[in-house]
Amino acid sequence: MNLLTQKFNTKHDTAPFNGIKTEDFLPAFKEGIAEAKKEIDAIVNNPEAPGFSNTIEALSFSGNMLERTSSIFFNLHSAETNDEIQKTAMEVSPMLSEFSNDIRLNKELFARVKAVYDSKDSLDLTTEQATLLDKKYKSFARNGANLPEDKKTRLREIDKELSQLSLRFGENVLAETNAFTLHITDEKDLSGLPEGAIEAAREIAMGMEKEGWVFTLDFPSYMPFMTYADNRDLRKKMALAFGAKGFQKNEFDNQEIVLQIVKLRHERANLLGYKSHADFVLEERMAESPEKVRSFLNDLLVKAKPAAQKEFAELSAFAKEIDGLDHLEKWDGAYYAEKLKQKLFNLDDEKLKPYFELDKVLKGAFNIAGKLYGISFTEVQDIDKYHKDVRTYEVKDENGDLTAIFYTDFFPRKGKRNGAWMTSFKSQYIKDGINERPHVSIVCNFTKPTETKPSLLTFNEVTTLFHEFGHALHGMLANTTYPNLSGTSVYWDFVELPSQIMENWCYEPEALELFAHHYKTGEVIPMEYIEKIKESATFQEGMATLRQLSFGLLDMGWHAQDPAAIGDVKSFEIEQFSPTQLYPDVQENAMSTAFSHIFQGGYSSGYYSYKWAEVLDADAFEYFQEKGIFDRETASKFKDNILSKGGTEHPMLLYKRFRGQEPKPEALLKRAGLLA
Repeated sequence: MNLLTQKFNTKHDTAPFNGIKTEDFLPAFKEGIAEAKKEIDAIVNNPEAPGFSNTIEALSFSGNMLERTSSIFFNLHSAETNDEIQKTAMEVSPMLSEFSNDIRLNKELFARVKAVYDSKDSLDLTTEQATLLDKKYKSFARNGANLPEDKKTRLREIDKELSQLSLRFGENVLAETNAFTLHITDEKDLSGLPEGAIEAAREIAMGMEKEGWVFTLDFPSYMPFMTYADNRDLRKKMALAFGAKGFQKNEFDNQEIVLQIVKLRHERANLLGYKSHADFVLEERMAESPEKVRSFLNDLLVKAKPAAQKEFAELSAFAKEIDGLDHLEKWDGAYYAEKLKQKLFNLDDEKLKPYFELDKVLKGAFNIAGKLYGISFTEVQDIDKYHKDVRTYEVKDENGDLTAIFYTDFFPRKGKRNGAWMTSFKSQYIKDGINERPHVSIVCNFTKPTETKPSLLTFNEVTTLFHEFGHALHGMLANTTYPNLSGTSVYWDFVELPSQIMENWCYEPEALELFAHHYKTGEVIPMEYIEKIKESATFQEGMATLRQLSFGLLDMGWHAQDPAAIGDVKSFEIEQFSPTQLYPDVQENAMSTAFSHIFQGGYSSGYYSYKWAEVLDADAFEYFQEKGIFDRETASKFKDNILSKGGTEHPMLLYKRFRGQEPKPEALLKRAGLLA
């Protein structure tokens, strides 16, 4: 029996991972598509006149089985993949792309949607219903419903090709990440590395049945090596391998894929009547247009560049002073920045890590969410998991009612992509009077516990956990009627506000005292360390800002113009990076060939969103600081107007309802220390 095609007979309707086999997915996708098509046919063939409930609402609730199968499958594809899953992904992606085009290009269905849309002024719709109608209509119009048949056919071909290309892109990046290891057998090559990094490398080596120590391109292994290893040649070797992913003229090379993706995206936008892919994407964003995005990024660039150049000069002078280095290279940045930070603030990650035991940090995040939003987290053992490292929690409100199911998956492994993300296995929605609660997951890559130590986090990893937990709260506290307006289903340049605002609590003494306790002694993190964390928060902020802006500008470079003339990925990048360049270029490396955010994830023409949302989060957190960082009234306003509302209204309206005004960029510049 294929569990994916049945009603899940599990606690809280959770995914029955223990009973699902990889070979179940393909037939479940086929059955899910067939069932969804029947539901669409029922809407199209309804003899009654098109109305909101029999057309728009019915469409919103269709495809439930397919949606659940997709969310389970693609989450596994990211977090627990194997050859069989990857092969299935290549088969089902074009099927799904074809199916979504079958819907969006269905003339009879669009006619019904358009009839409801054209009569919207005479309908008595709630704000959420009006938003749903608007989004449903646009999802057809913006995806070719008004095109002649020949152009619809071409659109289908493009979408099919794009879905396969982005999958291949991601699989190539994963293969390149897994293919490289740095195997060290001479102990002196470990000089400078902290004990925890050495122990983790020893365990990786043992897992591979090798002597000595092994470092990989996974972040928990790569970052400590680049930050602390005294051996410059080995740092260079690691950096070159990291920067060469997808750029090695081998079977995993992504250069041609990048060029194909941007050309197809541009052709698709032109077919739909847009000047560029960025014009198409940004029509449905707070930023509205490529011109606005470029102007936003360039305004920040003007303010950040002098600070970044000054910081780079200071770092170069420091490296020359202590090691006689004439030129700072990319593989020197993290190493000398850490040494300079230690000198200026007498603070380093190794001093802080004992205070950031993963379990305590997670409990701290739970505790903070409890103080702000009145929810509690209880670990449970009777919910299926897709891997033994996964942990499961019931989240309840103050009345003891279920708010959400929460999954955490924190450690790197072979079948898991790098990075950190939040995702969901089931959306929140209200149907037939039942408020279906969401199943939300956060996935990270932190250092595993060893025989002698629990998992200890760097401060940067603490903020990463809080960031993903902020996304999770957006999903867990959702309270909307329709699944496609729920939780994180918001404008892409608004989605980072709930995640980024959570990071702010990591810098506050009141919050740190809840979870920053020494893993051996239980001692609370000393106040002087907290002061130094706050002081050092703006350390090299100019350079960090410039780096983020460079990624946003590269994204715009690929997507806000006709890419027909771009023949070479590397030379195009050099040109795009010139306004933000500090370090000398590394000929053997490219950024785009492993830039998964824009070529595999959903951030094409949207990478600027991180900076855009930083303006929102700095402004919003300033409000919390004015009222008290645990002020329940302010937290309730944030929950009621932002976290629970999903995409039911325009984000600027929601933001102003919470804050009483539009966000001011000054709050970000002040926090970043970039205001003179």
